[in-house]
Amino acid sequence: MELCPTCGMLLKSELPNLDFPTRFFYTTCPYVNQIEQKIKRKQRVVKKEIDPIITHDDIKNAPKTYQAHCPNCGHNKAAYIQFQTRSTDKTMTINFTCEKYGKCWHKD
Repeated sequence: MELCPTCGMLLKSELPNLDFPTRFFYTTCPYVNQIEQKIKRKQRVVKKEIDPIITHDDIKNAPKTYQAHCPNCGHNKAAYIQFQTRSTDKTMTINFTCEKYGKCWHKD
């Protein structure tokens, strides 16, 4: 897909015909782009690093509760952070982190 640098419209492609090579063109402006026969087959994909949504500092500074029981160890003290992950008429998602072992779980 190519866009015309002059008018910004989507260019049409034309297959080789007689002495004319394959090209991109647009009917209302004079721009024409000849297509080279060299085509790159491989393109290197660079994996982007993903930043965490909740950092360790967020968990350290988060409020604590004694009413959340860890499903892994049963400890009752946990830090919690609330997120609005769905539409605003739905309840917030609460992410808990166990103070004893650092395991995470959530409650919708």
